Order: sequence, then structure tokens, then C-alpha cells
Amino acid sequence: MESAHHWHPSHTSGTAPHHPSTRSAFHLSQKKIMKKLSLNVFILVLALTLAFCTSTRPDANNSGRDANSPQADQKLKPTEELGKVGKNPAPELVDDEMAPAKQLSIAATEKEAKTMAPSAQSYNLYTFKSITTGQLQSTKDDAVQHNTDEYSKITENGFVRPQVNPLSTFSIDVDHASYTNSRQILQNGQLPHKDMVRIEEFINYFDYTYPDPKGEHPFSIQMEAAPAPWNPKHQLVHVGLQGKKLNYDQLDPCNLVFLIDVSGSMSDANKLPLLKSSLKLLVNELNDKDRVAIVVYADAEGLVLPATPASNKAKIMAALDQLQAGGSTAGGAGIEMAYKVAKENLIPGGNNRIILATDGDFNVGTASTSELVRLVEDRRKEGIFLTICGFGMGNYKDDRMEQISNNGNGNYYYIDNISEARKVFVKEMRATLFTIAKDVKIQVEFNPAKVQAYRLIGYENRMLKSEDFNDDKKDAGELGAGSTVTALYEIIPVGVESEFVKTVDPLKYQAGHPTPVAAGDDLMTIKFRYKKPTGQTSILITETLKAGKKNLDNTSDNFRFSAAVAAFGMLLRDSEFKGQADYEQVVKLATGAKGPDVDGYRREFISLVENCRLLVKK
Repeated sequence: MESAHHWHPSHTSGTAPHHPSTRSAFHLSQKKIMKKLSLNVFILVLALTLAFCTSTRPDANNSGRDANSPQADQKLKPTEELGKVGKNPAPELVDDEMAPAKQLSIAATEKEAKTMAPSAQSYNLYTFKSITTGQLQSTKDDAVQHNTDEYSKITENGFVRPQVNPLSTFSIDVDHASYTNSRQILQNGQLPHKDMVRIEEFINYFDYTYPDPKGEHPFSIQMEAAPAPWNPKHQLVHVGLQGKKLNYDQLDPCNLVFLIDVSGSMSDANKLPLLKSSLKLLVNELNDKDRVAIVVYADAEGLVLPATPASNKAKIMAALDQLQAGGSTAGGAGIEMAYKVAKENLIPGGNNRIILATDGDFNVGTASTSELVRLVEDRRKEGIFLTICGFGMGNYKDDRMEQISNNGNGNYYYIDNISEARKVFVKEMRATLFTIAKDVKIQVEFNPAKVQAYRLIGYENRMLKSEDFNDDKKDAGELGAGSTVTALYEIIPVGVESEFVKTVDPLKYQAGHPTPVAAGDDLMTIKFRYKKPTGQTSILITETLKAGKKNLDNTSDNFRFSAAVAAFGMLLRDSEFKGQADYEQVVKLATGAKGPDVDGYRREFISLVENCRLLVKK
């Protein structure tokens, strides 16, 4: 090819004959050869040029730019780079050149799209390994974007009859991860997949104004019932707990171990850089009595900083600053070392806690979720609590982190920006780090003379067997200092016709006759069991809620706002129980129950619902 481009007559191997009689004929022949060769070379060059252009021409589905060009490389980031896109990340951590994630859409057949996102999820970017897997493509640049986020499938609690299932038993849940994860996706102009939405975590993201506890127990109990906004023939029962608040001078000393994932998957700006900034906020809140150690893991685990007094903040900050991402993820080995370090520095009667910060992608050593769950189950007996903070998207393992925290005396947060880090580690630091009651369980018995059917809204991953309530060996959720827990039951009263009430044939060998007490005004009896942070024997509390006829307008802000959040969650999940709920109703209900809203979280929720309404209308 090179010689054809630079061909010249002098390159021929023959030389002109010197005989005078043949010189003229030779020149004539040479001119003919030159013309013929020039034409052939021209045709060859033209053919090669056309072939080259054809091979690099973008197809009809492409944007018109060479997919292999440097410009395309700059536009099409690897999947994990999707994590850099967010509406409210820390300003110093944002890559402004990133293309908005909302410009991407699922490139799949209509059938595949419905399988990946059943509830009008045409904006959804996410695949769910535990549910379905697939490829994500950019319709603009025809480039495959692989996403390996994992979320467990959730089957909503349905209505059950008290004659068949008289008891409803579950563990409390103070985790917030589902709400903050879904929030960032909505802020990016997408709808979250239905299995991202755990309604109890949406509800419990917000604080509620319940009375402070009085007496011997570390929490107060508030109950209220009124018509359900999405189905006025049904009743909605609101149960709220308020944890005892602690003053800073009453805080026990902390023995904290930061267990930090520094594997290659943590290199994005909204992972390790945001993680380090978040933990620095926490370090600034600690006092001289507290100690911090830092354990990291990638290909292998390592102790970066031995237990160091929090008064030496400069040393702790310097240790955080030196962390860099790279390698595989030996998460199991890291957890083992963190528990070992925490135990070696155990403060009797103190707050001994591991703070695990990761995207959950454990892929070396002890990597299966079941193995990791067994590991933390064994270690929780040592009096060491666990807080899990999730970071990033595109390779995020939500299902794994939720199960580990549920079984490790833990709580679970998702941190998508520095403002959320401030909420978790500064504003709610005492609730995040200081447990006032552990293994908190709730059991409700409904009066069949008043209740035809009932269902617990959310808490699907926290359900317990009836006999687990009295079993002190059965683990349950922890309640942090000053935190609130809210649970909602939807009830179908006796006499109301409903498609959700299923019947069975009469029993042959036993008949469930109501006791004389059922003829009274009791709607339900609710029991609570909890242990003190260092205790092994549970303490029982029993309360009764009377039936009433309160109107929705006369309920508390707590009742109406939690109902609005529950309705929003049902809409995102496209729940069969959503009834008459719509986004306009949610906005109206939440706006009327916003209350003081000092930190603006409820105002942000209302804005989120309004934006979601626009997405659905597209």
C-alpha cells in the first residue's frame, strides 16, 4: 500500500536501451505503461479508501461518531462511572463532564423491559442480579453499559384473617438505605426498580414527634387509627416508638473500628473519596475518651491505624487521606480482622462498634452472603455492634449489606452525598452509634370481632415467626438513642366487602370462637420485647389500642405524613394495595403534615414526589 501511494516511474527495474533505433519506441511503450499503471493505482487507492470508510461508518442506530475514537472514549465511561452522576453530591467530588445518567435507557425488547421493570420503569438503568440480569445500552452511542447492582426480590405482605393468623410478629427496622438510594435515582431523572423500595425504610427515614419516654423503659409508645387515605373503607393503624435521648456528657466512650473497602471498585468519586470525607465528619464529633482504629481490605486485609485516641485527630485524618483504591475485595477477611481489633480494644460498658464502608462487592475469600451472615452472627455475641454504610452505584450489593446488618446487631445506611453523611454522622450521630435497646420485637394480636383482615405495610425482610417473639436467642433490630421507629398496619374492618379477603372451608376438628374479651372495644393488643444493650434477657411491654372513629383530618402530622410516605412507596412499587393513591394525593397529604421541618427533609420529599409525577407522565 505504501509503495502504491508513493509510486514513481523511476521505481521500475528496467532501464532504457541505448540503441538509437529503439529509443523512440521504448519511450512510447514506457508512456503507455505509466498511464496504465497510474490508472490501476488510482483505482486501487480509491477502492481501499472506500473499504476503509465503509468499515468505520456508524450504523443507523449510532449517533454518527466513531465508537473507537478518543471522543467516544471520553463520552462513554465504564459502568461504575455511572456512580459519579448525582444531583446532590459533595461539590468537590463531582465530575461535571459526566453525561447525565438519565440520557441512558434500557436497550431491550418491550418484553424484556417489562420483565426488568414491571411498573412503567422506562427510565430504569438498573439490573438486579437476584431478580434478573441484562445489559444496559446507550441509545445515543450504542455502547453497552453493564450494571451489576443487586437487590433482593420483595413480595409484599398481603391481607390475612385473624381467625387464621391471629398474631403478626416482626423486628423493628431503623435502616434508611432504601430511601436514600431511591432518592438519588429519582433525582437523576429515573424511576427506581420496585425491589429497591422497602417502604418501612422510606417511612423511618423521617423523624416523628412522639412523646419522650418516662419511667423505666428506654422508649415510649404512641398509637393512632383512622381511615386509610388510599382506601377510606379501610383503617390505618400507626404505631410509633420514641427512643430515649442522650446528652453528650452521658455518652459512653467509643471504641470504633473503621473497616474500609479500598478495592478497585471503590475508585469512583462517590465511593472512596466521599467515604473519606464522611468519616472525617464523624471523627470531628468524637471526644477525647473515644478511640479509632482503621482496617482496610482489598486483595488482603491490613491494619492501617491501631486504636488511636480521638484527641489525635490529625493522625486519624492523615491515615484516611493516604487511602487509595485498587485490587480485588477480600471482604470476609477484612470483617474478621475488624472484629479482632475491636475485641482487643474492647471497652467494658462502652460503645464498641465496627463501621463498615463499602459498595458490598466482596469477591475474594469469604464472599457468599450466607457465609458473611454466619460470620457476623457468631461475632455479635461479643458485644460488638455493626454499622454498614453503602457507597456508589453500578456495582452496588444492597441485598448483601442489608442481610449482614440485620444479622449483626447493626444498622444500615446509604450515603449518596456529603449532606447525607452529615445527617448520619453529625445530626443523628447518637442514634447511629449508641444503642439503647437491642433485639426489639413487636407482636400484634387483632380482635377478630373488629378486624376482618390486616396487613403490615413493609417490613417484609423483618418478619418473625410467632414463637420467635418469646425466644431470647432470636436476633432482632436495635434502637438508637433519640431515634424513632414507625410501623403501619392496614385493616379491613368486619362487615366491609373486599377483594382482598380470602376465605377457607370451615375446620372439621376445631372452631375458633372469640373469647368474651373480643366483645369489648379493643381493636388490638400490641406487645414489645427488648433487651438492654448488654443484657441477655428480654423485657416485656404490653399496650392496647381501642377502636375509634377518628377522621383523617383530625389525625396528627405524624399519622398523615407517614401515610403519605407509605402511599408513595406503594406507587413506586406499583402495589396491588395502592387503591386510590396517586401522586397528587401524596403531595397534598404530605404538604398538610409537613410540620416545622427544621432540616428540610420533608420539603425535599414533597419535591421528590412532584418530580416523580413528571417522570410518570413522560
